[in-house]
Amino acid sequence: MSTHVDPVAAHRPPAPRDLGEILLRTTSLTEEQLEIAHEAHRESGGRLSDALVSRGFVSADQLLGALSEQLGLPVRAQIHHGDVDESLIEQLPIAFAKDHGVLPLSREAGGAIRVAVTDPLDTGPLDDLRLLFDGADIVIELATQRTILGAINEAYDRGPGSTDALAEDAAEDLSMLASEISSEPQDLLESGEDDAPIIKLVNSLLHNAVKERASDLHLEPFENELRVRFRIDNVLYEPIKPLPKALQASIVSRIKIMGHLNIAEKRLPQDGRIRLKIAGRDYDVRLSTLPVAYGERVVMRLLPRTQELLDLTTLGFDEQQLATMQKLITRPNGIVLVTGPTGSGKTTTLYGALSRINATDKNIITIEDPVEIQLAGIGQIEVNSKVGLTFASGLRSILRQDPNVILVGEIRDLETAEIAIQASLTGHLVFSTLHTNDAPSAITRLVDMGVEPFLVGSSLVAVLAQRLVRVLCPDCKTPYEATDEELAELGIRAPGRPVRLYRPEGCAGCNYAGYRGRLGIFELMQIDDDVRSLVSQNIDSKTIKSAAIRAGMHPLRSDGARKVLAGKTSVAEVLRATEEQGAVAQI
Repeated sequence: MSTHVDPVAAHRPPAPRDLGEILLRTTSLTEEQLEIAHEAHRESGGRLSDALVSRGFVSADQLLGALSEQLGLPVRAQIHHGDVDESLIEQLPIAFAKDHGVLPLSREAGGAIRVAVTDPLDTGPLDDLRLLFDGADIVIELATQRTILGAINEAYDRGPGSTDALAEDAAEDLSMLASEISSEPQDLLESGEDDAPIIKLVNSLLHNAVKERASDLHLEPFENELRVRFRIDNVLYEPIKPLPKALQASIVSRIKIMGHLNIAEKRLPQDGRIRLKIAGRDYDVRLSTLPVAYGERVVMRLLPRTQELLDLTTLGFDEQQLATMQKLITRPNGIVLVTGPTGSGKTTTLYGALSRINATDKNIITIEDPVEIQLAGIGQIEVNSKVGLTFASGLRSILRQDPNVILVGEIRDLETAEIAIQASLTGHLVFSTLHTNDAPSAITRLVDMGVEPFLVGSSLVAVLAQRLVRVLCPDCKTPYEATDEELAELGIRAPGRPVRLYRPEGCAGCNYAGYRGRLGIFELMQIDDDVRSLVSQNIDSKTIKSAAIRAGMHPLRSDGARKVLAGKTSVAEVLRATEEQGAVAQI
């Protein structure tokens, strides 16, 4: 059943029933969670629905079902290739479609335009569509933002603008130019029409990387081809067929120009930075080139310049952990360490903390190698060893700038550790990172560097160890009954009754990976008097860990087990990301 929209009145749905009441009845949303969302909605504005979804209290699909019941509008679960009339989207700019979450689908027999929308209460874009289509009525169907964006990308990316087509055009137009570029790469700076296909091809690769939620774009040269891979949720995929070898020199030169690198230097690694706007969002792109056997390998890390990622409530903390973190980051002094391997989200967590406490009454300064996330209102220093600006020398200078909060990208040596400790003991709150496997090991790592145990115990207030695990796709995750062996591996005592867990299945929405997105699992160790006494006595990390667990610390695997039981991730993901833990979780 379709709903025809009158030019004026029908854009304003009749007084609906309360959305919260519908969600309480049709989903697992609790009164407490609804109140938390209401409080966030009152504080920051926006819509209640956005607050509910961003905190994971309800899924986008559950919200869509509730909106359908509330407004009496039909839901379209999927939008296929044949559902979209290309003659309609030719009249609508892609930026408008993406910004407002609207996609024209077809023209009805009576002349009305059927449109999929994510937000039926935002009537402005619907009025604009009616004007664009010569006053035609609008037939509204609801769809999730993910469904509509996927359909938009597919509809607008077909045809001559696709990556494969651009690669073919570039190969055809530059078959002779590629060899010239390899000997005189500076010609790219002055080239006009001949270079356009390469520019379009590089732009298309970056656009597709953003569309697929890739964190990194890899260009890897081999003997007869240039392989393209995207890293999505920490797993590398090959989304398109390899590019012709003849395009390699010109593609790399184009990217080097974008990153202000020396295009004539092919023998040494180079690092650069590119600032781009892709699909309406600003990105910082960290660029790295590395000479290998068959040319230069290029890796670009895509870092969105947005505050959406810098919210502690969306990283995976449970309520107790979040409350503890809130107390820790508002302390006047002390050291808070975040530990974990490379790529475990340490920087995102620290910047989430800085974002929460960033205010005009605080002077916050960071020193990093390199600055990955730019945050307005704080001073950020990038290490430059070529001119003698190291963590230690930079930290000394920071202390003369009257800071309240200091972030040190990484404590790598004794000198940096001692200065950070002295800063914490003289009334500064210091955040930093270490590469250790768990929270208690951070203490022994500092002692191994040469820091006196009593200084560690007196300055350190908390250590947070973390890992990232992939989130099960909500559209295709499959329930099953857990085995006793799986529960034992997670450190869970079998309760003597069936336990429902979920495994990945794979669908078009998650590129058949079974996962979409990542969240953190955490081990938060506070340094209380008992732990501080053990630290001062230079006791081993295993004993410290046992004391911390008795005091209420949940080990990494235990926190992962909770997220498995909540249906957020799978057993395999938690086992992959964590080591054997001794604690046993209760269910």
